[in-house]
Amino acid sequence: MKALWAPWRMEYILGEKEPECIFCSYPKKNNDRDNLILYRSAHNFVMMNKYPYNNGHIMVVPYIHTSTIDNLTDEILLDFMKVTQHSLKSLKEIFRPEGFNIGINIGAVAGAGMEEHVHLHMVPRWAGDTSFMSVLGEIRVIPEYIMETYDKLYPVFNKK
Repeated sequence: MKALWAPWRMEYILGEKEPECIFCSYPKKNNDRDNLILYRSAHNFVMMNKYPYNNGHIMVVPYIHTSTIDNLTDEILLDFMKVTQHSLKSLKEIFRPEGFNIGINIGAVAGAGMEEHVHLHMVPRWAGDTSFMSVLGEIRVIPEYIMETYDKLYPVFNKK
């Protein structure tokens, strides 16, 4: 079995938490770039992960505050999957990854870091992206500053 090391996430794990749910509060603010929100649909939005596992790690998030997809209406769930599809196409266009990890962690025991608000993680993958740096140095090489990644992705996600 291969392990995915992410020691840089300790800043998130041990750091001070926001007083309210960021998936509820950030979309209400008028500063999508500062909050890493790439795209908005009627029922969901796409947000970059501030502590990514890999370059281009994004999340698809419903506006409704719920801990599971069981509570999403058919309309919201369909939009959720359409936004996931749109995200996949957008990431392929910009980064040309060789594969993806896509998943939803429901409940703390399943690895949900924000278990009160369900969201889907999408992580682009390339052969060798978990090289010796992660294994020996406990270091992940993210080759691009997060705001540069945002600036590349935003126009692709929002082109008409």
